Amino acid sequence: MFNPSREEVRRFFCAVWQKQDERLPLAGAEIAAADVIADHPEYHALLADPENALNREWTPEGGQMNPFLHLSLHLAIAEQLSIDQPPGIRAAFARLNQRLTPHAAEHVLLEALAATIWQAQRNGSPLDAAAYLEAVRRQAGNRSVGD
Repeated sequence: MFNPSREEVRRFFCAVWQKQDERLPLAGAEIAAADVIADHPEYHALLADPENALNREWTPEGGQMNPFLHLSLHLAIAEQLSIDQPPGIRAAFARLNQRLTPHAAEHVLLEALAATIWQAQRNGSPLDAAAYLEAVRRQAGNRSVGD
């Protein structure tokens, strides 16, 4: 499993933004990352300043969401939707899209995924895909995982 360091993740997003800005070709995960970055103009100045991006800290206590975590979760969701993993996530997302913009629907998944990851870390347990899907389905208006 790919497990990049904090610095590698930050450098990746900054490099993608630089390539996008310079209109250089993108490949693989860079293409999806560029799309995610484009949807988040509030991060463009940060990504254009790699030294600041590498050294800056964001803390929940300060009421700040780490932009690199946020972008990374968007990438994870894009991958989940592309392969429908966990099974049913694509249908739940489609249901959310009936009443929300695609970006807002992604944020519903993002919040559920972040909560599921936090719970797994807190409990020292594997990620509970069923609980994640159930949380998304509740937000989408579905009753249960078995629907």
